[in-house]
Amino acid sequence: MRYLLHRLLYMLPVVWLVVSLVFLLIHLVPGDPIEQMLGEGAPSADIAAARHAFGLDAPLATQYVRYWAGVLRGNLGLSIRFNQSVSSLVAQRYPYTLALTLAALFVAMTLALPAGVRSAQRRDRWDDRVLSVVSLFGLSFPNFALGPVLILFFAIKLGWLPVSGSGTVAHLVLPAITMGSALAAILTRMVRTSMLEELGQDYVRTARAKGLAEHTVVYGHALRNAMVPIITVVGLQFGALLAGAIVTETIFSWPGIGRLTISAISNRDYYLVEGCVLVIGLTYVGVNFLTDVLYTAVNPRIR
Repeated sequence: MRYLLHRLLYMLPVVWLVVSLVFLLIHLVPGDPIEQMLGEGAPSADIAAARHAFGLDAPLATQYVRYWAGVLRGNLGLSIRFNQSVSSLVAQRYPYTLALTLAALFVAMTLALPAGVRSAQRRDRWDDRVLSVVSLFGLSFPNFALGPVLILFFAIKLGWLPVSGSGTVAHLVLPAITMGSALAAILTRMVRTSMLEELGQDYVRTARAKGLAEHTVVYGHALRNAMVPIITVVGLQFGALLAGAIVTETIFSWPGIGRLTISAISNRDYYLVEGCVLVIGLTYVGVNFLTDVLYTAVNPRIR
């Protein structure tokens, strides 16, 4: 428990640093969000009044202190573009991104675990080589190229799935495959490497000598011990999935927090950008904390 508490305390400065950097960088971007919102021909009195209403006329240090004071009270500010609470906007979009990320993770694990185990069992044989080539192709094919290809084939040519939007499970299939393919390629190689190391251990030879079924030896013993590095990669790549969601959500018009972030950046919506980054940072930190917890659940030696 003390170890987990220390890990949690170490993660708080990371969130603070990320949000602080975004706060400073977004204010350094040229342009005035108030003028962009009201238009270039707006009277200077209206611009000054709007800037005061959003607290943008205060010194940068004062804005920074006010922002964190609001965060600690659960108030992320008011969106300049939408004139709505940032908390409500993020709460509307975040479930879509979380669903897409988890679906992509499910696709990746479903493909990578059996493929990596098979590749390790059939080391240097034809199926191992085929899986290595496929995984290398998956690593080399970016999601911004894979997404349009999937749309052209499965949505336009075959008409099996919707092109874009949300609302049903069918809308989730193509974005999840687009995001999960690259992670599946990474995990397949990791599973293969970990399984090769575990299959050469003495306890595996002992289990086979006792007459246990090969499926039990591989999946019940070797794979469980090989899961620690795999969980590490999954935890680290979860942040990459969140970053990849920005591109994927744009391609498929998925109403997630990624598209909201892009819209906020293009409109210089300071509070909305900071709120989106804060939520993404907290999610990434939470996943890494959960990864530490899973270590002890998967491998008794760590306990």
